[in-house]
Amino acid sequence: MTATSRRITVRYSGASSGSGPLTLGQDNMIRCIRSDLPEQINKEAAWPVPDGTTLTAALDALRALVERHDSLRTVFPPGPGPDAFPERQEVRAEGEFAVTVLDAPGLPAAGLDRLAEESGRTDVAVPFDLAAGPRLRFTLLADADLALRLVVVVCHAGADGVATTLLIEDWLALAAGKELPPVTARTPLEVAAREQSEQGRRKAAAALGHWRKILTTRPQTVFADSRITGPADRAAAVVLRSRTAGADLAAASRRTGASPSVVLLAAFAALVAQRAGHSALVLTALSANRQRAAMADHIGTLAQDALLALDADAADLDELIGRAKAASLAGYWHSTLPAGNVWQLIEDVAHLRGTRFARQVVVNDLSLTIPEAMSDARPAPTGDPELTWLPDPPLPVRIMLNLLRTSGSLEFVLLACPQVLDRAETERFALALPAVLKAAAHGPLPLADLPGLTGVPSAVRTGAWAVVDGGWIDLDAARSLVADALGSAEIASGATAGITAEILGTAVELVDGRLVARIATRGPGLTPLAAHRAVVAAIPGRDTAMAPHHYVVHTATDTRPSGPIPWDTLPVTAEGAGRDPDIAGPAADSP
Repeated sequence: MTATSRRITVRYSGASSGSGPLTLGQDNMIRCIRSDLPEQINKEAAWPVPDGTTLTAALDALRALVERHDSLRTVFPPGPGPDAFPERQEVRAEGEFAVTVLDAPGLPAAGLDRLAEESGRTDVAVPFDLAAGPRLRFTLLADADLALRLVVVVCHAGADGVATTLLIEDWLALAAGKELPPVTARTPLEVAAREQSEQGRRKAAAALGHWRKILTTRPQTVFADSRITGPADRAAAVVLRSRTAGADLAAASRRTGASPSVVLLAAFAALVAQRAGHSALVLTALSANRQRAAMADHIGTLAQDALLALDADAADLDELIGRAKAASLAGYWHSTLPAGNVWQLIEDVAHLRGTRFARQVVVNDLSLTIPEAMSDARPAPTGDPELTWLPDPPLPVRIMLNLLRTSGSLEFVLLACPQVLDRAETERFALALPAVLKAAAHGPLPLADLPGLTGVPSAVRTGAWAVVDGGWIDLDAARSLVADALGSAEIASGATAGITAEILGTAVELVDGRLVARIATRGPGLTPLAAHRAVVAAIPGRDTAMAPHHYVVHTATDTRPSGPIPWDTLPVTAEGAGRDPDIAGPAADSP
């Protein structure tokens, strides 16, 4: 049966309006919206519908929901800059939105679920207009005047995961005809005012200092081995559900005094370190700002990353759990910061260190954001554990753990880049987490026992590898990076405008712990700074390479060498670190 589609326009009239600067979370998400695919940013879900809800009651509830929360009525007009990036938020008191109604009379429950899933999958790929509201899109599946399913696509600039959970709870109450108390949570405009205060600016400066310390001192690449051959773009995704693992998690949490999330973070980090072949980890935790009690009921987006530095060289998992707790607290406390400054910091550190940070290992704890009513409504697992493969999503990370449920049952989605774990290894890694929890439930688990317990593979490095600046580097990859970035192209000198140098050849060697590049050119003008800028610009996607720390520029005669370049006979015309003196060192930025 094919459902017929119609659209109903709903007018709303809220009690509040106003304008002001963006919140830090809004700024961050708008940057993501402008650079990433809509399906990577928008979030879709089927919200529960109370039995017996009429179509009229559902539309009234959606109207009341939009009127109730400022964030849903917030728009972001284009800014005055050349890229039109929004600089302000505007809360509109009045407006309208369209609800798509799919009439599917007589369709059984399984068919309704499939139709809702297809609708959400299609709609999530449609971008939101930032200058128009509201920040949600609604599709109702109906049989005559009876609402059966509600599919909602959420614009991440309007609501994050926790806010979406709160919206679902409001929707359920409104659809059931209940009255809700007045909203007492801080509005986005109030959050922005606090962030712009002197105290808020000090907090942001401290957060930038935290990020700078980690980015300038820790290995920026977690997975560096011979299997990493290019950038991450897609991931295999598997869902695991297990009541047994949930019970083991609860036991391990009680025994260690740590929260279930921290126990899982430590177990995940231990397995990541085993696969990476080194213990100095940098992890990114999403939904970090939701850890603050004062913002627990905020309807809006607080989506900013927490950066965690964690050493997984502990004797046992109990010790690593303690380290994970400290690392997560430090990361969560320092996660309120201007996104633009963070991106500039990442670029500056790439120039300083010759490696560019990217989110490789990601943890996203959604266990507090999914209502139990939604989890309980899903079909019971067919096994324990139950593994379900999902379509491969476009995801530029190496490995990611999405925690869906930690109470009563352990449920998570593991996403892995095929260069890190193939499909069979991804399944083995997913099953390794319950195995670790089972052992941890009964006592301290020596981390030396992990390989035999889990079967997770470790890094294999064949060829010319070395530890440089605290991280593993493939010297052949570094040579290819320099050769590809410079090659035979003409590189404009940063010192003498209008002068170019033809590159005749390059060589990269490790000398006294630092990478040294030699560049043979025809014609003067190439400076170490110009060469370094070109190499750093070519780093993204080359996780096993590093830009040189020192450059030696040789000028050849007018005749191109026919064989190997005779470096010892070519005069040196420029030499230096190549770093831009205008880029600051490890001191903290100000917001």
